[in-house]
Amino acid sequence: MSETKNVFISHVHEDDELLQNLKKLLEKNGYQIRDSSIDTNNPNEAKNEDYIKSDILAPRIQWAGTMIVLISSKTHTSEWVEWEIEYAQKKDKRIVGVWAQGAQESDLPQNLEKYADAVVGWQAEGVMDAISGKTNNWYDSKGNERPVRTIDRYNC
Repeated sequence: MSETKNVFISHVHEDDELLQNLKKLLEKNGYQIRDSSIDTNNPNEAKNEDYIKSDILAPRIQWAGTMIVLISSKTHTSEWVEWEIEYAQKKDKRIVGVWAQGAQESDLPQNLEKYADAVVGWQAEGVMDAISGKTNNWYDSKGNERPVRTIDRYNC
């Protein structure tokens, strides 16, 4: 039995099915994750942006050891994803981008570009190695490795 990891999966709501597929991929390969993100299985009915950020999203991100950002063609357009990544960085969370299947040529969210510890493809072992910190590899959407870079971290 593998170690359980607590994660928050940042994504656009149009990608809820991809989020479920990612969790199934990891489970099928023997990896245990607990996800605190908001999705169709765990919806958010609130309307006030400040309330959503401070009372719904912030505690869920704080609970998680790692933030996963599910990268698809629409991820880079989401202000919510950008805010979640920036908040996770301020809380010194590990940030891992995962390329969704078919996401070639997709742009990265700006904050993911700045703060990600690793960006990996849609392979269970690579995702779990990135979550657990065994790798800090960065791959583009075509699977080409990017050079290692330093990330500035600031604790609040």
